[in-house]
Amino acid sequence: MKNIKILGTGCAKCRQVEAVVRGTVAEMGIDATIEKVEDIEKIMEYNVLVTPVLVIDEEVRIKGRVPSGAEVKALLA
Repeated sequence: MKNIKILGTGCAKCRQVEAVVRGTVAEMGIDATIEKVEDIEKIMEYNVLVTPVLVIDEEVRIKGRVPSGAEVKALLA
């Protein structure tokens, strides 16, 4: 099971990342937990300066931009 976190304070890009990730996970039919982290102190634990951030299995994979569905699919494969 994949553990996916989307770090961000709730901005439009953060919501877009969440939508792309949820759509891609559903399309792929994989077993994953998706968590939206909006607490700034928890976000800072990942040592990132920009949001949104996509974390997969506790590894920061994308930061500061909205990935495409194909990009998320490649990261999850």
